[in-house]
Amino acid sequence: MAGPINWLSQIASVTKFGLLGIPQRRGSVAAAVIGIAGVVTVLVGVLSIAAGFLRTMAASGSPDSVLVLRSGADSEMVSGLSRESTRIIADAPGVARSPEGALASAELFVIINLPKRSTGTDVNVPLRGVEPPALKVRDRLKIVDGRMFERGKNEVIVGVGAAREIAGLEVGRTMQVGRHGWPVVGIFSVGGGNAESEIWTDAAILQAAYNRGDSFQSVYAKLSSPAAFDAFKDALTTDPRLNVKVVRQTDYYADQSTTVTKLITTLGYLVAFLMAVGAVFGALNTMYSSVSARTREIATLRALGFGSGAVVVSVILESVALALIGGAAGAGLAYVVFNGFHAATMNWQSFSQVTFAFAVTPQLLVQGVVWATLIGLIGGLLPAIRAARQPIAAALREL
Repeated sequence: MAGPINWLSQIASVTKFGLLGIPQRRGSVAAAVIGIAGVVTVLVGVLSIAAGFLRTMAASGSPDSVLVLRSGADSEMVSGLSRESTRIIADAPGVARSPEGALASAELFVIINLPKRSTGTDVNVPLRGVEPPALKVRDRLKIVDGRMFERGKNEVIVGVGAAREIAGLEVGRTMQVGRHGWPVVGIFSVGGGNAESEIWTDAAILQAAYNRGDSFQSVYAKLSSPAAFDAFKDALTTDPRLNVKVVRQTDYYADQSTTVTKLITTLGYLVAFLMAVGAVFGALNTMYSSVSARTREIATLRALGFGSGAVVVSVILESVALALIGGAAGAGLAYVVFNGFHAATMNWQSFSQVTFAFAVTPQLLVQGVVWATLIGLIGGLLPAIRAARQPIAAALREL
């Protein structure tokens, strides 16, 4: 045990001398730490966009909620269902029921243009026509301001995300779309789900306004239990009167998020990698400066019997320690700046705006610190090898 203990004590001693010398190298050290912190901040910040978007989509469904579309449709925009089809769907086995009837809402989905609050430019906003069961199908829906719209009237309620991002959607205002005026009577939330980016009204009124006859695009339904999904799906897909596809809402919204999250994640890693290359060079410069400033000190320790392995490990540990400081600072800054920041992006499946909040998750913070550690390891390796290979006699003669 004497050998390993002695080797560890050598590492501790060399590392201690290196860390004590940081104040004399504070310029290069600060540059390296700030560079690594910048990499972590950007990486975590960009990936938090994807994480927030995914969280919004995940909150849009539950295991016992299903969506029925026309067969072959990958979104509500290209789906279509007749009134008769929606009635057959509502009567299918597995659908949860209340005293008022089946918990199935036949819905209409149109895209309208409204000005964004921050820029004044028009963006695509979903306007959804729903039936009364919609409030129980989305059981997390709450009116947070105003009231629910009345059936048979041109009234709308607005999701909290849409109200935050779009101008003129406050309670009491009238939303003007083409020749139609739609009084805003309420603001609603659904626990952070995608519906908070939408505007809702009575399906029958929306059908009349857009000349859709008695047609719909989807049916949202709540099942008696998640286990009832297969029986419900089989009953609909084998019914010769129907031509539909049945998906869990969780799966549907997960698929809707794929394009955006892949794009954001790829961009985040690309930018972080390019910045990381610069940070590695900064760490290399810092550690080479450290080795250069400590040439005689390291040579003296080697002459006293300190092994070259202890020198290598100690220089790498110093580099990693500085990197961890930068990583922790970058992760903390990313959390303060980005977590909960509200934004909006395009859902490429429906070509409409989706509002969401950035989410700096513990996994992203850990990932940022891991990146910082790798930068420290790479940046400290070559200087560590150089320190260990210095000829002792020549190094001792240096002034």
